[in-house]
Amino acid sequence: MLFQEVFYANNPLLGGLKGVQARIARFTEQVKDFYFRLQLGKHECPKCGGSLAMVGPSQCASSCGNVFDPTLAFQQSTCCRARLVRKTFHYVCSNCNQIVQSRFLFDERIFDAAYFREMVRESRARAKRKREEVRRLLAGSRSDALLLMEEPCLESIPGLADALNSFIGTEMAGGCGYVPKSGFRMGDYRNHILSLLGEGSRLFSDIAPLMADCRRDKIWRFITLIFMAQDREVELIQYGRDILVGRISSEAYL
Repeated sequence: MLFQEVFYANNPLLGGLKGVQARIARFTEQVKDFYFRLQLGKHECPKCGGSLAMVGPSQCASSCGNVFDPTLAFQQSTCCRARLVRKTFHYVCSNCNQIVQSRFLFDERIFDAAYFREMVRESRARAKRKREEVRRLLAGSRSDALLLMEEPCLESIPGLADALNSFIGTEMAGGCGYVPKSGFRMGDYRNHILSLLGEGSRLFSDIAPLMADCRRDKIWRFITLIFMAQDREVELIQYGRDILVGRISSEAYL
């Protein structure tokens, strides 16, 4: 975020654009609120008959505490006039399986949190079984204890001492570390990703960028996630052409 603020501050045109973007965002929220009021004004809570308000993507609630999906409760397919079925990212007609656009989504996308929690749980279970299998294989291939009855003598093998001295004295030529391009601060991206994840999961495409250059930002986000996955901070699961990024708790590897 600091890099983004400096980037805007050094460019007067982009600095003014930031204010325009904020106004557009506020106007969008007002339009969304008005749209949902119109849609929900035609319906009432099935339990208490009270008014409804949107509380999340395709989720509404009434004063009695009843929370439900208004698309499934109030909308039918235009093709067969049948009830809808919720899939991972869209709704379909229960009769012909044709995709139907929900009237209770503005610019959001359905995110089935329970589905992805199950995917993450299954992935962690597979990883745990794999680690346990590797431990069993390593335990079975472990050699017996070596009992030395006398002090080893390096001179008993001709040339061994010279070879070891030569090996120990050899210096690595060059560095093997990755030197990132100027401007790439992996720590900023790591903190940004962790703040968005919380204790849940999020698609890679839904992680907000930190800079205006979308292509470079996407590359840096991906590099950061690879290192975070190696450090077991996150778990990456392929989902079609996207990637599900899940937070790994310390208990997951116990």
